Parts: sequence; C-alpha cells; structure tokens
Amino acid sequence: MQAFLKGAAAQSTRPQKDKAAAGPSTEKKAKPIPWVEKYRPKCVAEVAFQEEVVAVLKKSLEGADLPNLLFYGPPGTGKTSTILAAARELYGPHLYRQRVLELNASDERGIQVVRQKVKNFAQLTVAGTRPDGKPCPPFKIIILDEADSMTAPAQAALRRTMEKESRTTRFCLICNYISRIIEPLTSRCSKFRFKPLANQIQEERLLEICGKENLKYTKESIAALVRVSDGDLRKAITFLQSAARLNVDKEITERAVVDIAGVVPPKMIDNLLQICFTGTFEKLEVAVRNMVDEGYAATQILSQLHESIIEQELSDKQKSAVTEKMAVVGKCLTDGADEYLQMLSLCSLIMQQASQNN
Repeated sequence: MQAFLKGAAAQSTRPQKDKAAAGPSTEKKAKPIPWVEKYRPKCVAEVAFQEEVVAVLKKSLEGADLPNLLFYGPPGTGKTSTILAAARELYGPHLYRQRVLELNASDERGIQVVRQKVKNFAQLTVAGTRPDGKPCPPFKIIILDEADSMTAPAQAALRRTMEKESRTTRFCLICNYISRIIEPLTSRCSKFRFKPLANQIQEERLLEICGKENLKYTKESIAALVRVSDGDLRKAITFLQSAARLNVDKEITERAVVDIAGVVPPKMIDNLLQICFTGTFEKLEVAVRNMVDEGYAATQILSQLHESIIEQELSDKQKSAVTEKMAVVGKCLTDGADEYLQMLSLCSLIMQQASQNN
C-alpha cells in the first residue's frame, strides 16, 4: 500500500517538476534592448559607408598584420562598432573577453590607469590559435574610446607603451576631434576618417529596421529622420525607436519625428525672421520669449536660424556680421549664458542688419 502511495506521490510531483522545467523555456522572451545595440554590425562586412577602413580590416582578417589605428569623425558614424565587429571576427566569442580591453570616457583613464591597467594588459603574451581551431592573430587589442577626453599626461604615458609592447598588442584610439590627440600618438597610428553617413545609406538601414520590426511608416517620416540626424545613424535609429514606441500600431508620421527630435517648426523660424525684417522690437521680444518658454533649445534655434539666414536676400557683409554674432552666441550658450538674452541679442543684430536694406 505504501509503495502504491509513494508511486502516486512520485507521479503527482513529476508533472509539477516538468512544468517547472518547461516554464522558463516557454515563457522566456528576448530581452528588450535598444535598437542601436540590437542592430549594431556583427561583422566588418555590415559596416556602412566606410570603405577604406573596412578594406584594411578585411585584409587583417585574412591574415595580414594590423597596425595601430586611430579612428576619428563625427558621432554615430560607426567608429566603435567597426573595431568591435573586427575584434569579434578575429578572436571569436571565446577569446574576445581575454584578448580585448575596452576603456571609454566613463572609465577612469588618468595616468595611473595607463601605467597600471593598460601596461599590465599589454605585457601579456598570447597564442595564435582559437579553441575552435581557427587561426587568430598573436596580439591583443586595446580600444581607447573617446580618447580625445584623455588628459595630456595620460596620452604622453601611452607613447612608450605603444612602442614597447608592439609585439603583443595593437591599440585603437577612437575620438571625435583628432586635434585633441597629441602629435606623437597620431604619428604612431594609421589614421582613418569616418565620414557622416550619406542620406541614401541611412535610408536603407532605417528601412531595413522598419521591415524587421514590422513598423508602419511614410516616406516623409523616413526623410525627416535622415534630415534631423545630420549623418548620425545612431541618432536616427534612436529617434525611430522613440517614434515607434509613441505610435504603437499606428503609422509613424513626419510630425511625430519632428516632435521627438526637438526640431523647431520651420514656420516658427520663418515667423521669427519675418519679425526681424519687418516687425518692431516689442514683437521680437514676445516671439523670442515664446520660443524659449515652449522649451526649444537655444542651440537648436541657433542652428536652424543659421540655415535660414544663408538663404535670405542679405548682402555678404550683412550675412558675415550675423554669422559672426552667431559664433559668439554659440560660445556664450556653451559657457552657460541665459538663453533668452542671447537669442534676443542675436535677433536684435539681425533686425539692425535688415533695417539697412530699407
């Protein structure tokens, strides 16, 4: 009788165990991650629009030696994605963590880190084979992202390490502004400029993501994404994801993209210029106050005003005076000046220059 009861108890507990085992696997879903990471290039061939650096990295994947690299260019053009994709292809998933050291601006990268962490990692020797039997280069890669924010002493300390450990380590420096990298470092690296992505390349990548995510969109919305991103694909993909989340099961419209990007409506810019050319100072003061109160960034207004002023019927001398004032206002805004006063100052100068035509 006891044996029968034990058997029944075992049978009753077995389905629960099976359910418990099956539960996580059936309920397990793909973790939601930002689309920028989800659609980051997995291999060098997927990198868009950067032919020179892709050609060099493909040669190194085929067995050629890799020089020290310096990638520079605007944000969102694929600098970090390119070297990470190349490193994954070189070392495979097993050796990647052991062979690649990545440091960016969020890590401490003073002179002590260069002397200790970077130097110690660079001194390690490595074999030229992978666990899966494929050949891999007998060197490690140290990626210093946002290298233009490293202190000058830290950059100076890096010089000797780059030369001394050249047998076992390759360095890849990534920055937006090459002028902030000291000359001795740039002379030790092969320099590659990453160009802002062409509109067509951006459109193709955005349409590909729309297809994979089953999004409804209009041609105008994709064109607006390309326009507001200024060659920065990362920004375009982020705006696309934001628009998709705001318009679930709806069509993504141009208006939604413009709202998300924080772009000032062109009508508002035209109205402001119209007041500068034909209105009074009181009207100008009200218009500037309204724009600032509505939460539009002064830097964004400045950028769009610059584009509009270039197309206006002003003399070259007048345009020069206005753009010079824009440069001063831009610097003041960077230093933390009051947005309302700076925009009023700029618009007052535009009004002065326009009054000379009358």
